Amino acid sequence: MKVSLWYIGKSKQDFIKEGIAFYKKKLLHYAKFDIQEYSKIKVGKNDDPAKHKKIEADFLLDKIPSNAFLVLLDEKGKQLDSIKFSGWIETQMVSSPKDIVFLIGGAYGFDQSLYSRADHKISLSSMTFSHQIIRVAFLEQLYRAFTIIKGEKYHNV
Repeated sequence: MKVSLWYIGKSKQDFIKEGIAFYKKKLLHYAKFDIQEYSKIKVGKNDDPAKHKKIEADFLLDKIPSNAFLVLLDEKGKQLDSIKFSGWIETQMVSSPKDIVFLIGGAYGFDQSLYSRADHKISLSSMTFSHQIIRVAFLEQLYRAFTIIKGEKYHNV
């Protein structure tokens, strides 16, 4: 099984790039892991958010393998603490042969077609974070989940 994080838009700040590289290296010790960073999708400056979401969704739906377990990182998703998230990850690894794709939406969120395709939704917080920051925050939580699964001393209970 492979675990992936997908998002649209280049990581801009050096500290974001460094955080992504830091956690990616750590995650490779626990799982086949990759990151798909797609260039910002061009839409008209005057396009409404619904059209913007639809264009992004069409692009992504063409790329997501049909057999992937798609998890949207979305404010409407289920909130899990770190222990429950690690249990959820472990269950997926044991019970499903499918690769897991975690997807961070664009600035306007997800189009209905992505909600329809999704197998699960997870909310990282009821707060709003930038699309740049959430990349590193999610990777840290994914790393934390693997250390919990392995019983390593990273997460303080």
